[in-house]
Amino acid sequence: QVQLVESGGGLVQAGGSLTLSCAASGGSFSTYVMAWFRQAPGKERELIASITWSAGITSVADSVKERFTISRDSAKNTLYLQMSSLKPEDTAVYYCAAGSRYWDPRRAATYAYWGQGTQVTVSS
Repeated sequence: QVQLVESGGGLVQAGGSLTLSCAASGGSFSTYVMAWFRQAPGKERELIASITWSAGITSVADSVKERFTISRDSAKNTLYLQMSSLKPEDTAVYYCAAGSRYWDPRRAATYAYWGQGTQVTVSS
């Protein structure tokens, strides 16, 4: 059973940086796409970035492209989201997700496995 455990969230001032981690276990991820989503209070879950585990092909939402970077360490089975120049509107629960790379990585339905989420709060 695939398990995803996020860490690294917290409270940061506007303009600051955070790096989120997602430890993945319970599977061979070579055929997976991994992603970060976020959900702010009262808003729909939003795809932030995705990466194919084997080839490392990334896609990042236009809204955060200049500030967020997705990466993975295959040896550690860990997914990362580096966030810089954080804004109050980045405040949300951030989720790590995993799914088949053969499906559309832009769709939440692609992702069969989800972490529990980690809170990121950016103060102004």
